Amino acid sequence: MSFTDAVKSVFSQYVGFKGRARRSEYWWFVLFNIIVSVVISLIARLTGWNFLSILYSLAVLLPGLAVAVRRLHDIGKSGWFYLFAFIPLVGAIILLVWFCKDSEPGANAYGPNPKE
Repeated sequence: MSFTDAVKSVFSQYVGFKGRARRSEYWWFVLFNIIVSVVISLIARLTGWNFLSILYSLAVLLPGLAVAVRRLHDIGKSGWFYLFAFIPLVGAIILLVWFCKDSEPGANAYGPNPKE
């Protein structure tokens, strides 16, 4: 999945928590968020419009959460495992490892494999 396809897919499924998301979809969206956040931060520093960062964060909150849940579904985990993010350090490491894992082959309880 290309960068633009991944970003389009995430925003087209704005609050779609069902189904599965490939590694490439998740990581391209993370890269997109980093790039846009840096640009908005630069604009906010130059213009003093600090509200832009808040608006952007609110705009991508649900799509970011949805793609993370779909990514967990892709490896056969429930979306509720995303709550591990609230465990300091250890939770972030566990989620990072899971987000880097390859898809479960074939269909699972959350739908067909998006690679196939």
